[in-house]
Amino acid sequence: MTFLDDDRPKKPLAHEVGQDLSTLSVDELDKRVTLLREEIARLEAEKARKASGKAAAESLFKS
Repeated sequence: MTFLDDDRPKKPLAHEVGQDLSTLSVDELDKRVTLLREEIARLEAEKARKASGKAAAESLFKS
């Protein structure tokens, strides 16, 4: 890594919560909705996986 790496443009976030949406087209909004729905599904799957692991651990230590 060189000192020039800091001058490279940063990759924009796909979406930032609270971001101004007035400049986005309907197509761009549709893409972001799809992206966010996929992210919600990914978060819910991870939450379910962790809840399952927690329940298994609690039942193991319950006597």
